[in-house]
Amino acid sequence: MSSPAPRSATPGAAPAAHDWHHIRTLALVGPAAAGKTTLAEALLQQAGVIGAAGSIERGSTVSDFDPIERRMQHSLQSSVMHLTHQDCRIHLIDTPGSADFLGQSLPALEAVETAAIVINAAAGIEPMALRMMAYAAERKLDRMIIVNRIDAPGVDLAGLLASLQEAFGRECLPLNLPANGGREVVDCWFAPEAAPGHEADFSSVAAAHRALVEQVVEVDGDFVERYLNDGDVPASELHAPLEQALREGHLIPVFFVSGKTGVGVAPLLDVITQLLPDPSEGNLPDFYKGEGAEARLMHAQVDASQHVLAHVFKVAIDAYVGKLGVFRIHQGTVGRDSLLYVGDGRKPFKVGHLFLLQGKEHVEVPSAGPGDIVAVAKVDEIAYDAVLHDAAEDDHIHLKPLPFPVPVHGLALKPKRHGDDQRLAEVLAKLAAEDPCLKVEQVASTHETVVYGLGELHLRVLLERLRETYRVEVDTAPPRIAYRETLTGSASAQYRHKKQTGGAGQFGEVHLTVEPLPRGAGFEFVDVVKGGAIPGQFMPAVEKGVRLAMEAGVIAGHPVVDVRVTVTDGKHHSVDSKEIAFVTAGKKAFIQAMKEAGPVVLEPVVDVEITAAADSIGDITGDLASRRGEVRGADTLVGGLASVRARAPLSELSGYQLRLNSLTRGEGRYTLALSHYDVVPAHVQAEMVKGFQLHEED
Repeated sequence: MSSPAPRSATPGAAPAAHDWHHIRTLALVGPAAAGKTTLAEALLQQAGVIGAAGSIERGSTVSDFDPIERRMQHSLQSSVMHLTHQDCRIHLIDTPGSADFLGQSLPALEAVETAAIVINAAAGIEPMALRMMAYAAERKLDRMIIVNRIDAPGVDLAGLLASLQEAFGRECLPLNLPANGGREVVDCWFAPEAAPGHEADFSSVAAAHRALVEQVVEVDGDFVERYLNDGDVPASELHAPLEQALREGHLIPVFFVSGKTGVGVAPLLDVITQLLPDPSEGNLPDFYKGEGAEARLMHAQVDASQHVLAHVFKVAIDAYVGKLGVFRIHQGTVGRDSLLYVGDGRKPFKVGHLFLLQGKEHVEVPSAGPGDIVAVAKVDEIAYDAVLHDAAEDDHIHLKPLPFPVPVHGLALKPKRHGDDQRLAEVLAKLAAEDPCLKVEQVASTHETVVYGLGELHLRVLLERLRETYRVEVDTAPPRIAYRETLTGSASAQYRHKKQTGGAGQFGEVHLTVEPLPRGAGFEFVDVVKGGAIPGQFMPAVEKGVRLAMEAGVIAGHPVVDVRVTVTDGKHHSVDSKEIAFVTAGKKAFIQAMKEAGPVVLEPVVDVEITAAADSIGDITGDLASRRGEVRGADTLVGGLASVRARAPLSELSGYQLRLNSLTRGEGRYTLALSHYDVVPAHVQAEMVKGFQLHEED
């Protein structure tokens, strides 16, 4: 992304330094085309940050500043912005709506107190809205629903509200209601009665207000008693129980708005500042100190005077400023010249410049405290998910990992220009540093570079970035499936490597046993050699040889997983034994044992969710059955749509969007998530083994 020269923060345009009571953090999440970017523009304009709202069609929005985003007219990365309203600094994150870019949208949830799920009133509840609501609930964030585009022709807002309550629970209650055909909105929280001439299009302000108050007071027995005795409690006195209700998920407010026309935007800003939590009122994120079973749960203290605890939720590689690390401060104060450690690093870096972000602009600030979202540049050690701190003893601190979907769409890349291999590797490393759902793998057996992403769009955008941003041209092979190999039984083997070439020779002998581990357990290497048959300094070489064989594959050229290798015995020579000898012996012994232990090829099986017109569902389920798919359920959605949940081998879904287009007149969409690995059919394995043997012979 391009970056102009930093500018200084406008004096008086932000709350008092480190006053977290005047900070709000909000992520706009939800499906593509829900209007998140347009809504962000409207909020920035209403707060006076920009003079006029930008346009997605003209490529002039603050958040979609990347050239590829502007051309595709879709957000492809999260974008951080800030504004000030009623003396509150609001940190706003606009996120992509496509499931292919969950590596950008999910981390935004780590930086905010409130997740705002944006719903397109014309499209209804889409799968991405369901998914993001579940993610936000799992992270114990305050949640609100923003129904956007309420003035779209033919929308049934009353029906949509009923659908929201059916999908997410009766705790979804409107804070406002549309009026005058969606051309205005009326408040339901602060005003118990609508002003004359401003009645809601459905329901009533009084009924909505009563439902809100009853829902809020339920969390506090004192207020329940007062409500029963007095008949009402003024909204101005319900701040504490309101925050508790939001924190506990007992209330999920629904807000109606039109980002395009500005209807409801000013009241939405008031809701953000007056009703949404400050950093001390939300559920604090779960930090852990230590690793594995020894990890101890800890929470940051929302206190500017404590030592620093911050979390890097976004990394961007900028052509002008280098690596940009964007982080949320949970505890302490960061300023110019602060010394910060990155994770378990033993050497701190010095903060030279500290930035608030406004899309592509970097707004330099002298310091920031709890609740602030800021960035530092040109710190090579910074990586996604790192914890920043200013005390050397605060190492081994990390957040609970996010449940990212596993990238299973593969594409083999080869540079078109001779000698560009190193350049390609460097660029892919940069792109992978920005996206936790992008995986780069060097396949030893085929000497290929393979990238794995979450979908076809994910990989297409990667190719465009390679070409347009980094000027690297590549040839691509058909998508590769991330097959794996494992074994079904146990076996033992031994191999002696002996080589004499005139001088000092090579000698190493390894005896080992292989056995299967549970699916997903990975790899275990066990040394039970006694009596120094293999000296300890050579055991890492044996393990290296085993790992080399596992990476290259044994029967079909795919990595071996879920196996325990136990080295039981061996021999060495006091003069001729060398590391290379034991590497070779370990590798050959493993290959022999693996071939005798019932080896099988595993294929990724994915959960697929398809959304299309309801009248296409029969054709879709029939097509899935022909692809070894198992339909696991179907749901009726609003607007004549339906969704199908199924499970199928990934290999059967290669290029599936083209097939889906033909079944749904181009209107069907699908998402994939890895379910598990399973054994391929016998005839498929036979073909794969035969092809691998021919490849080895060549």
